[in-house]
Amino acid sequence: MSENLLRIAIDGPGGAGKSTVAKRLAAEYHLDYVDTGAMYRAMGYKMKQAGVAAEEGEALDALLAGTAIDFSEGRILLDGEDVSGLIRTQEISMAASACSALGAVRRKLVAIQKEMGRSKSVVMDGRDICTNVMPEAEFKFFITASPEERARRRYLELIGKGQEADFDRILEEINQRDYNDSHRELDPLRCAEDALLVDTTAMDVDQVIAYLKGIIDTAIANGTR
Repeated sequence: MSENLLRIAIDGPGGAGKSTVAKRLAAEYHLDYVDTGAMYRAMGYKMKQAGVAAEEGEALDALLAGTAIDFSEGRILLDGEDVSGLIRTQEISMAASACSALGAVRRKLVAIQKEMGRSKSVVMDGRDICTNVMPEAEFKFFITASPEERARRRYLELIGKGQEADFDRILEEINQRDYNDSHRELDPLRCAEDALLVDTTAMDVDQVIAYLKGIIDTAIANGTR
């Protein structure tokens, strides 16, 4: 472990609360938060807008060559444009899952993520952070919940925003994305051997944060990080 860096890596399936937990931990420890899932959502959004199919080829290579993704004050910028409010739909979620299986997309985004993890203290969440992007992180967590609980959370989130929502459809899409993410050839979703598995099905976010902070604070106090 590095004596100068504090890096927290969080993996897990969609809807498990990774981003919420990562943002809270970043605020607690005054670290930069890198939302890798948002990076793939932004790329999926750009591909849909450009009419580029989720497959390898010259069109995708050209699109990637002209793509820049960055974070600023909690916003995600795609080619300089704030797309934070455009990428949080189920349609873009599925597009992100599809494009994340493409080697060209993963190589570009993972290179950006790895450089961030090498150069500074961060909290980074996604689906292969512990296993591929930041395996040297001081803390690694795999956060999950049952598909039904994740669908319930997403359903309530959409209803709370005044949007229409179909629980059965959300559950079906979650199960399909879980399958896609865990069966893709490149860096499939899995719990790293040295990551702590945290099932949040019966926990609220405050309980999850308290549990993880207890682990982190104890390790820091004991000098084992």
